[in-house]
Amino acid sequence: MRRTRIVATIGPASESDEVLKNLVKAGVDVFRVSMAHGDIPSNLERLRRVRAVAPDIAIMVDIPGPKIRAGSFGTMPVHLDIGQAIELVEAFGETSTAERIAVEREGVLSQLKPGDRIHIGDGGISLVITTVGAHTMAEVTSGGAVVGKPGMGLPSSILNDRLPTDDDRARLEALKDEDIDMLAVSFVRSAFDMVSVRSVLSRDDVMLMSKIETGEGVENLDEIVAVSDAIMVARGDLGVRMPIEEVPHLQKLIVRHGIRYARPVVVATQMLESMTHAQVPTRAEVTDVANAVLDGASAVMLSGETAIGDDPVGTVITMDRIVRRAEASFDYAKWGASLELQSSVGHANQSTRVTAAITGAAWRAAMEENAVAIVACTRSGMTARAISRFRPPMPIVAITPSTATARQLRGSWGVDEVVLSPSHDIDELCDVAVNAVKKAGIAQPGDPIVIMAGSTSGGAQVTDTVRMLIVP
Repeated sequence: MRRTRIVATIGPASESDEVLKNLVKAGVDVFRVSMAHGDIPSNLERLRRVRAVAPDIAIMVDIPGPKIRAGSFGTMPVHLDIGQAIELVEAFGETSTAERIAVEREGVLSQLKPGDRIHIGDGGISLVITTVGAHTMAEVTSGGAVVGKPGMGLPSSILNDRLPTDDDRARLEALKDEDIDMLAVSFVRSAFDMVSVRSVLSRDDVMLMSKIETGEGVENLDEIVAVSDAIMVARGDLGVRMPIEEVPHLQKLIVRHGIRYARPVVVATQMLESMTHAQVPTRAEVTDVANAVLDGASAVMLSGETAIGDDPVGTVITMDRIVRRAEASFDYAKWGASLELQSSVGHANQSTRVTAAITGAAWRAAMEENAVAIVACTRSGMTARAISRFRPPMPIVAITPSTATARQLRGSWGVDEVVLSPSHDIDELCDVAVNAVKKAGIAQPGDPIVIMAGSTSGGAQVTDTVRMLIVP
């Protein structure tokens, strides 16, 4: 099976029942619903439709945080040319034009000064402030076409809202009773941001994903990872707020750091962007997706390509092909061996260290004895995510009594989920594991398999048991 996961954003082009079903057939593992566009009721309706059509697929909801957006440019491209003068005004619900851009945030223009740079969308269009006062004017320094309601990248000193913002609090309240699996939080700059979001959401059954897209987020990466369940390399705003040449290196840093601590890491933004309208991607995009796989990413994400693109299903099929080919060149043994040398230090507590040690032993045993599968018996998904970080070449089978856990594991690299009733002891658990891999056609009599199980110790989940069995 393909081991790197695919995340697809749902929008007007992909929200019909027919397209959703075809996206599942094409290989989508996680559907993303972004609450940055549209009102709360329409977003809730969208995620409920996704859940009804695809009950076994994970749903990630993305809240926008303090992102500033421009008033809508409409559905037809508006061209901004280099050297063009544009007025900026604070206004809500107004359209933007090539001569006048509505900024949907009160009080930001007064904080600007001449020379400040503003980026539109993912940074392809740039403006420099020339005049501040009764009329705030800017000059286009990098032009291009814009549609819809793009984000606006303003200087970091202006982006000073604490998370969650008031708007996000309303979104979190609306999500408290919804059937979702993951929540992606934008513009995370500290561990306190994630703790605050968790407190407002008041749910422990939802995985919280930190989107790393600011310099502060990179600086505080260690403490953010400690309080997050997953990480996203949000390259759009990261490339606007950090020197563009740093983005590839930051991607590798964030991927390696998150996975080292058993956090799934999603690489996002512009992966196959040309396929929003083109039938084939650029060579550079193909290389980008493949490199994300070789970096060790848990998942790669499609945004506008599937939300508003001409062929969402074809785009997923293309990404699936690219990922499968890249995985054929992945050096599994080298990855696991180098990861093993990095002990879980710093923020790791005792249960985390025990889990790291046991899963490390399980990986070594599986590699040395050429096991045909590693079976992770888990309630929360922690055991499966912990062994997944080693990127073993053999299948990882997660046996869990929880359908919610099974869905969440759709975002973890290389994990095949099986939902079964809970076992009463380790011997029964091993019998269940053996039967599961035999039924799946993964193991035959005489094959070695490695089985891991966890328990609750001192109130914390810990993986503390590993066995190697020969399939009878």
